Amino acid sequence: MSRIGNDKARAKLMSAEDAAQKIQDGDRVGFSGFTGAGYPKAVPGALAEQIWAAHEAGKPFSIASYTGASTAPEHDGALAAVDGISMRMPYQSDPVMRGKINAGVSEYSDVHLSHSGPQVRHGFWGNLDAAVIEVARVNEDGTVLPSSSIGNNNVYLEKADKIILEVNSWQSEDLEGMHDVYSMKTPPHNIPIPITSAGDRIGSKFFDIDWDRVVAVVESDAPDRNSPFKPLDQDSKTIAENLLDFLGNEVKQGRLPKDLLPMQSGVGNIANAVLVGLNEGPFERLTSYTEVIQDGMVDMIDSGKLLVASATAFSLSPDAAHLMNEKASFYRNHIVLRPQEISNNPEVIRRLGVIACNGMIEADIYGNVNSTHVMGSRMQNGIGGSGDFTRNGWIS
Repeated sequence: MSRIGNDKARAKLMSAEDAAQKIQDGDRVGFSGFTGAGYPKAVPGALAEQIWAAHEAGKPFSIASYTGASTAPEHDGALAAVDGISMRMPYQSDPVMRGKINAGVSEYSDVHLSHSGPQVRHGFWGNLDAAVIEVARVNEDGTVLPSSSIGNNNVYLEKADKIILEVNSWQSEDLEGMHDVYSMKTPPHNIPIPITSAGDRIGSKFFDIDWDRVVAVVESDAPDRNSPFKPLDQDSKTIAENLLDFLGNEVKQGRLPKDLLPMQSGVGNIANAVLVGLNEGPFERLTSYTEVIQDGMVDMIDSGKLLVASATAFSLSPDAAHLMNEKASFYRNHIVLRPQEISNNPEVIRRLGVIACNGMIEADIYGNVNSTHVMGSRMQNGIGGSGDFTRNGWIS
């Protein structure tokens, strides 16, 4: 059964190849996608073929690619492999993309995730020519149901001259009610973000779409791609045990409440080990104000340890992603997905007193942390959201 319930959307239905033709050399394009969740599955590959054909004919063709964060090989990898990305921001983790950046083929701007959307909105990155956004459904009234990430999608839909929607039927329609779409404005028109606890809902369940700017609708049916988490090794378990000891002592000393403060967890195996430790630990009725929902948080919701988790995207193993689709009607009562300008907002993070847990490449004896470069010159992934949370958390 089609996920496209609106006449205007049906009138613009076409193949990914035809939709990719709407993007031209030199365009600045905002793509959906955040940690392998909610990225467009069909159009980037078709665009990569179009770019390759242009290069074979001796013609220049590359785009500036903006996203929420990292995506997947079918997106970043495919476009980078054909030298199709002239500039990338704000974050990436694809090995092909990394190689092109370090070789000087692609420019890269390492931007705090909370800053990237507002900068696009304010015009710091120039005019946004196109947006390619994955959604789970087009409603009869023309609004659309977001998929497994929000990231900067609200900003790209707001600012792009041309909009291409990918309607992915793999995404569960039971995600409806999980999203909380709330957009900031440009100074001096911003107002305080009215979030006082991790589970507050302050926005809409859907994206509003200007159908006069929609140039293509594409149907797809493909899963998000994330890697399984590795089995916990002893080092990861020890890190988790040390953190639990620290938090327990903070509670004992009266510096933290017994149910702690909202937790934030970066992406990766060590971060997931910490979540496993929390699930097995003594703390109850926990909350999370973070940027990604990982396997460990889903397990904590299942066990009743975690009451609510606020984020902007999933970062789930294939098994956990399947479970999320199967039980989305349950998890939507415990998970809030927000735009990253809200999930990673420094003021909200500081006011809620978030306990921030993030990975790094290295640290010095003064407490300065490097999470972006190797030997000061070779880009690894980017600072991502670690700066948003580490600098502004109550405890980091």
